[in-house]
Amino acid sequence: MSYYFSTLTDLNYEDAIVKTTEELKKEGFGVLTEIDVKATLKNKIDVDFPRYIILGACNPQFAHQALLAEEHIGAMLPCNVVVRENKAGQTEVFAVDPIASMSAVENAELAPVAQQVQQKLKAVIENI
Repeated sequence: MSYYFSTLTDLNYEDAIVKTTEELKKEGFGVLTEIDVKATLKNKIDVDFPRYIILGACNPQFAHQALLAEEHIGAMLPCNVVVRENKAGQTEVFAVDPIASMSAVENAELAPVAQQVQQKLKAVIENI
């Protein structure tokens, strides 16, 4: 079982971030955090790394449902969506598969929420 969904896009890195954010919004997600991995690694350990940003996406309704079903699920929130530049110079966008990530939690009440979030994140990736 793969733990993420992925697509390569013809968009440049910056445009892919904008498009990804727009597609997340269409599916009811907001971006709560942006982690610039390239800048962080350079600043903290002086390592050069390709452009790579982690967008912490949250759909408040689904987050609320998940938290009601499992009070410790916040350790797995928000959903990570990544835009990165690969070695070939292409832009890849990928997102965590919530069904895969939630499978570690033994709580059947989370399954319907994970399925709905999975559908929405797949739509985001497919529309980029």
